[in-house]
Amino acid sequence: MLLFNVSLSLLIHRTGRNLLLMQEAPTITDIQEPASQRRRHPSQRTLWQEIRANVWSYIYVTPMVVLLLVFVVYPIFASLGYTLYQWNGIGDPSNYVGLDNFVRVMHDSFFWGAFLHTLTYTVVLVPIQLALALALALVLNNSKLRFASFYRSVYFIPAVTSPAVIGVVIQLIFSNLGDNVNQLLMNLHIIHEHIDWLGDPRFALSLIIAIGIWNTLGYNLVYFLAGLQTIPGELYEAARIDGANSFGRFFYITIPMLRAVGLVIVILAILGSLQVFDLVLVLTDGGPYGATEVVNTYIYHQAFGGSARAGVQPNVGFASAASFFYGLILLGLSVAQVLIFRSINRQRAAERGQ
Repeated sequence: MLLFNVSLSLLIHRTGRNLLLMQEAPTITDIQEPASQRRRHPSQRTLWQEIRANVWSYIYVTPMVVLLLVFVVYPIFASLGYTLYQWNGIGDPSNYVGLDNFVRVMHDSFFWGAFLHTLTYTVVLVPIQLALALALALVLNNSKLRFASFYRSVYFIPAVTSPAVIGVVIQLIFSNLGDNVNQLLMNLHIIHEHIDWLGDPRFALSLIIAIGIWNTLGYNLVYFLAGLQTIPGELYEAARIDGANSFGRFFYITIPMLRAVGLVIVILAILGSLQVFDLVLVLTDGGPYGATEVVNTYIYHQAFGGSARAGVQPNVGFASAASFFYGLILLGLSVAQVLIFRSINRQRAAERGQ
C-alpha cells in the first residue's frame, strides 16, 4: 500500500509538472553553443536519421506493436469479412448473405433498445462522475491536507480493480445482505417496500450506474489532479490579494485553466461509458427482461448465444456487423464532440478578442 501511495503521488506530480516543462525555454548553454556543434532539429532529419537517433525507443515499443497488430488490428479486419456471412462460429463460414446483417442490425428494435440503455448509462454517469471527481481533486490538491496520498489511493483502487470482481462482490452483498439494506432504507423512509435491486427492471440499471460511477471515478480524479498541478500558484495568490473569494478563484482561475484538459477528460469519460460491458454482464447479464441490456452485451449474446431474450442462437456474422455498426456510431459521436467543443472554444476566443 505504501508503494502504491508513492507511485500514485509521483504519477500525479510528474504528469502535471511535465505539462509545464514542455514549454521550458532553452538554457544559456544551448544558446551559446556554436551552430556547427548543435544537433540538427528533429524536423530537419530524414526518416532514417530519426530512426537511428531513437533506435532503442523503437526496440522497446516493438513487442507492444507486434501484440497490438496480432490481437487488435488483425481481429478487426478479420471480423470485417465475417459480417458478410451467417455463421455460428463453428467451421468455415459458407452461408454468404452480403450486407443483410447490417440491414438487420439497423432494423432490430432490440439493438436500439440496448443502445438506449447505453445512452442512459452515459448521460447519467458522466456528469455526476466528473462533478465528483473535480470536487475531490480540489480537496486532495490542497497541500495542507494530511494523508493526501492515502486518500488518493482509496479513491483510485476501485479503478484498477476488475469490474468482473466488483460485480461478483456486489452480487454476493445483495444476495446475503439485501434484506438488511432494504430494512435500513425503509427505516429511513427512503423506500416503502422491499426491492430486488438486481431483479427489478425499474431499479437494476440505476444500481449499475451507481456502481459504475464509483468504479471508474479514480481515473477522472487523477486526470483532474494532474490538470490542477499545472495551474501556477501565483495566480491564486494574486487573486487572493485582490480580494477574490474561493468561488471567484474557482470560476475565474481553475475552470478556465482546466478547459483544455477538461475537454480530453469529457471525451474519454463519454467513450469509456459507452463501452460498458463487464459490469453489466456479471451483475445482470442484460436482465431482468432486457432492462439492462447494453450494446456490448447485446453483441456478446448475438455472438455466443443466450441472453435475457430466449431463443437467441450464436451468429458471429451478425454480431460482427452489429459491432462495426456500433463502432461507426461511436466514431460519429466522437467527431461530433470534437467539433462542438472546438466551435465553443472559437466562439469564446472571438468574444475575448472583441
